Amino acid sequence: MAKTVKKIPFDFVIENLHRLEPVVKPMFGAHAVYAGNKIVLILRDKDDQDSGVWIATTVEHHESLNKEFPNMHSISVFGPGVSSWQVLSKEDMDFEEKVNLLCDLILKGDPRIGKIPKPKKKKKI
Repeated sequence: MAKTVKKIPFDFVIENLHRLEPVVKPMFGAHAVYAGNKIVLILRDKDDQDSGVWIATTVEHHESLNKEFPNMHSISVFGPGVSSWQVLSKEDMDFEEKVNLLCDLILKGDPRIGKIPKPKKKKKI
């Protein structure tokens, strides 16, 4: 049976980041966006509060990013409390405008955005 390929949500993000030659990989029922060796975003479109564009950042950068993205909040799929991952909700009135700003920051190499993933553990044979 042929495997169906899910459409990448919010594909304007990929268009915005095209000069970085982003790599998109399926992850957690969503799509992870990599720029170089960093994961920068996850694009997720489901019917819940975590749908939108996830920002790969750290807690230390939340305050400064929140000045530019006041509706940004922690994702909840990993449990209650503050998570390093933040989301711009697809339900926000200015969603596309804020995501475009986020893409501009990524294009400028903003150090607050992006994480180098931990190397995968080698499988024991």
